[in-house]
Amino acid sequence: MDAANIDYESIFQHAPIGMCISQHRVIHVCNAALTQMFGYPDGALAGLSFSVLYPSHTEFERTGARIIPIMNEKGCYSDERIMKRADGRLFWCHVSGRALLPHDPHAAGIWTFDDLSEKRPVTAALTPREREIAAMLVDGKTSKLIARQIGLSPRTVEMHRAKLMRKFTASTTSELIHRLLGVLR
Repeated sequence: MDAANIDYESIFQHAPIGMCISQHRVIHVCNAALTQMFGYPDGALAGLSFSVLYPSHTEFERTGARIIPIMNEKGCYSDERIMKRADGRLFWCHVSGRALLPHDPHAAGIWTFDDLSEKRPVTAALTPREREIAAMLVDGKTSKLIARQIGLSPRTVEMHRAKLMRKFTASTTSELIHRLLGVLR
């Protein structure tokens, strides 16, 4: 098959992971895998803000602000975070994106979403800040780096980490990360 005969629209629509094109953090178009993953009817996400996929509007805002400097520097971004299905259930999701306009990360982008819920169930009720810190801990970031990235003091991050350890009955940070990853139950 030569490049002239490749049907990119069909590839996008049938990709095995959720994909979308966004403009100013609004879903312009998405594939069936994305709508199914989040529990929406086909076509229902087009024209909606990404905020409907987040557990809270605060997390939507914080994530948007956090990714700007990273996207400006690298042109792409990825993390693992807790997202929200249409029915309100929370799940871990790997999210990756690339800015289509190099110096305006939110103007246009292509994003992929991979459901991690089978490997990593959400097992404790967490606050939005705890979800944010848990995602960064899973990403291997230290409390000092987390504090710098989200504008908190390292002591405040440590306080949230301690709350996470209690909620997951973990005695060490390593054990907490394993529990967050679903390795230990």
